[in-house]
Amino acid sequence: MGTLSNFVKRAWLAAAALLAAGCVQPWQSIEPGSDQSALIARLGPPRETYNLPDGGKRLMWPTQPMGSTNTVADIDASGKVVSVRQVMQESEFYRAKVNEWTRNDVLINFGRPAETAYFSRMQREVWSYRYIANNIDYMMFHFYFDDQGILRLTQKTPDPMRDRNLRRGF
Repeated sequence: MGTLSNFVKRAWLAAAALLAAGCVQPWQSIEPGSDQSALIARLGPPRETYNLPDGGKRLMWPTQPMGSTNTVADIDASGKVVSVRQVMQESEFYRAKVNEWTRNDVLINFGRPAETAYFSRMQREVWSYRYIANNIDYMMFHFYFDDQGILRLTQKTPDPMRDRNLRRGF
């Protein structure tokens, strides 16, 4: 009986290792200090590029408007990778500083939004980004800007495109 139990344990460990290996994203294999050309060879040309204050660049590979990820790489002035990360997640969104950040700060940190709207009664422009919370829930994160372009409010809601109850009007 012990042999079968050990076999089952090993089988489960092997399956878990294969599953974990399948979850590694292409950008996760790029080490800080690598040349940006290695990153671009791995991910393809970035869809968005922004200049950073220190002379570096931020490269982005978004899947917005319909997708829920945005791979972002910070590149230093010499063309070396500083960091690569996925920014469509709450820990990144919550870095935004209400009453301090501007539209440009949000753009540089998260890229172009999936949707925009203007609420005239509130006098707020809203930029919305799709993401998946806790690898389960399809959500939207909203940034509300006043007419001067200052971030005044953030909000998260279920993604109406992917929530059956919201699509039916319940």
